[in-house]
Amino acid sequence: MTFATSSTQAYGETWYWNNRYGNESGPFDWYQKYPSLAPLIRLYVPHNHQRILVVGCGNSAFGEGMVDDGYQEVVNVDISSVVIKAMQNKYQSRPQLKYVEMDVRDMGAFEAGSFDAVIDKGTLDSILCGNNCRENATRMLEEVGRVLKDNGVYILITYGAPSYRLPLLKESSLWSIKLHVIEKFVAEKGPGQPIRELTDPIPLGEDASSLETVLGKHADIHYIYVCSTEAKVKEESDS
Repeated sequence: MTFATSSTQAYGETWYWNNRYGNESGPFDWYQKYPSLAPLIRLYVPHNHQRILVVGCGNSAFGEGMVDDGYQEVVNVDISSVVIKAMQNKYQSRPQLKYVEMDVRDMGAFEAGSFDAVIDKGTLDSILCGNNCRENATRMLEEVGRVLKDNGVYILITYGAPSYRLPLLKESSLWSIKLHVIEKFVAEKGPGQPIRELTDPIPLGEDASSLETVLGKHADIHYIYVCSTEAKVKEESDS
């Protein structure tokens, strides 16, 4: 995805999203749609008794796709009151889908350990485009870690390469991190040989230097970081 500097600088601002969603009539999914990511979601988020949080949901059909796939409780949050009201009206007949106006930097309305999984499709990226981006991104990741249950999982879909995202993820919480990749606009390309199987993680070296060897130069991909809280649980039990 190519971003225009003038618009991306406002991605961290509430007014931008209220204006945007006030003028958008149909659903829009950032980066990837649910069917493209479903094999990976099913791998790390089993269907049984899972409570899932989708951060920065916007007017995406992603949550709807999860419910159609059998997930029973998908909570969606967004900073835009405009889009939350629209989505509440749209899905009022589907109790498995909940929509809550909330800032991901302060999710105090949720108790610690409330969710089995948190899914982020571009929200961290948006925050990193705004003012005080590093501080706000750290606050968001700390909140994600807080609301996750023990052995919970944070799935981050992003354009950010490991050299940019791994340091931020590692300093914000104690995660066990796996990296997956998916080609951009995979749904539009149709069937074919993927650059790498979605469910096959890529080994992460100390400097992530193996990526170019595995993927080739200039791969047109989205990165997916699967961050598990199991490392945190283990360290606390060892202390």
